[in-house]
Amino acid sequence: MRHVLAIDAGTTGVTCLMVREDGHVSSRGYREVTQYFPKPGWVEHDPDQIFEAVLAAAREAITDAGSPPVSIGITNQRETAIVWNRDTGRPVQRAIVWQDRRTTVRCAALLDSVGDRITSLTGLMVDPYFSATKFEWILREAGLSVAQQRRLALGTVDAWLIWKLTGGAVFATDPTNASRTMLFDIDDGAWSGELCGMFGVPIASLPEVRPSSGDFGVAKREFVGSDCRICGVAGDQQSALFGQGCWTAGTAKNTFGTGAFLLLHSGTTRPKAAPGLLTTVACDAWGKPAYALEASIFIAGAAIQWLRDSLGLIRTASETEALAGSLDSNDGVYFVPALTGLGAPHWEPDARGTIVGLTRGSTRAHLARAALESMAFGTADVLHQMATASGVHFPRLRVDGGVTSNDWLMQFQADVLGVPVERPDCVDTTGLGAAGLAGIASGVWSSAEDFIARRSFTTFSPRMSRDEADRLMHGWHRAVDAAVYWARA
Repeated sequence: MRHVLAIDAGTTGVTCLMVREDGHVSSRGYREVTQYFPKPGWVEHDPDQIFEAVLAAAREAITDAGSPPVSIGITNQRETAIVWNRDTGRPVQRAIVWQDRRTTVRCAALLDSVGDRITSLTGLMVDPYFSATKFEWILREAGLSVAQQRRLALGTVDAWLIWKLTGGAVFATDPTNASRTMLFDIDDGAWSGELCGMFGVPIASLPEVRPSSGDFGVAKREFVGSDCRICGVAGDQQSALFGQGCWTAGTAKNTFGTGAFLLLHSGTTRPKAAPGLLTTVACDAWGKPAYALEASIFIAGAAIQWLRDSLGLIRTASETEALAGSLDSNDGVYFVPALTGLGAPHWEPDARGTIVGLTRGSTRAHLARAALESMAFGTADVLHQMATASGVHFPRLRVDGGVTSNDWLMQFQADVLGVPVERPDCVDTTGLGAAGLAGIASGVWSSAEDFIARRSFTTFSPRMSRDEADRLMHGWHRAVDAAVYWARA
């Protein structure tokens, strides 16, 4: 049986999956990646260590599967910036990770002067999150001449891995990763000379942009045991979107992790801008560029961790399911988990965690339930705003991430959304998306439909009346208003 190797180069580690043509994962390998924090707010990785982690995890997965892969798919932490010398192959310095905030002052100045122009070209808000000011910072600190800069390569993690795996033969990225750099015109589908000039980035030092499903060169035998074509590349959230079978307008997924990442596919027409939402490039069924709206909710599963680690109200996260189910209602208790500020759709960085509705009868079960409910309420808020902005209806929501093992939460999510929630049999959707993109290009699967047909889903259908759901959402909005008022009063 044929396999596709999926390389998932994440923030804290690299996971490699050998995905069989029947859609099942035969084997996996994993290696941690060290994070460096040289100053408050600074986060860095060693690019060479990322590559070594990829090789170790890939070799482990391939060995355990017992057969070489037909092709390779790569997915990655998106906005992390790497600059290296094309002649020596050596990084100029450590990679600046997407979480890094060192360019906050620069971004504030840009926001005031050219923020609207940048958003109109890129679909992004000006923020240190994205790659452009990271590249600008590295180039300035390196102090290189113009001639020396011409020998540099500037790329995200995917471009670095492609270049390394092909022995420097291919320097390329895909539109989903390019769209997260703040240097890419998402209407033209090309690097923007205007933006590159704004940030002092040599456009010739950026990678070629190729379709997400297609030819990215051949990974050398010395690295993965046999010469193997790289046929799929996508940023982690867009890869998860594809891995969930969301490649047409109106399909949506939410990844519940520490926070929550929501993407709503909006088709081949760029949706209208909406406050608090990002427009990004996604994939259609053949891995060609399409559009999606994206939003980040800062705290999701971290709310449960806070109950466990900081308050000691639970011993394990799994306890929350029984605690929430032990109550007939939330009895008016709401928890707005703005422990690091409010993300989409409100974007209030000064907001703080807020609990309202407590009485003498409130128990730890109320707080556990409120923490779970907050994830569902926040998701419903964002998805409805996305649907309004894009003009597309979402008939269901597909979910992944560790928190989705909580059946009570999944049912409540379906109830407040008013549409079915579908949880896949395998929640490694980021890696599976990369495998799907590569497998379609290399003939392992005949189409995207053929790829997703090999997956199964557990469906949670709405049971709650819309009147009751609207009443609960009204209470949530009052609680959020209280948190925002506290931040701004």
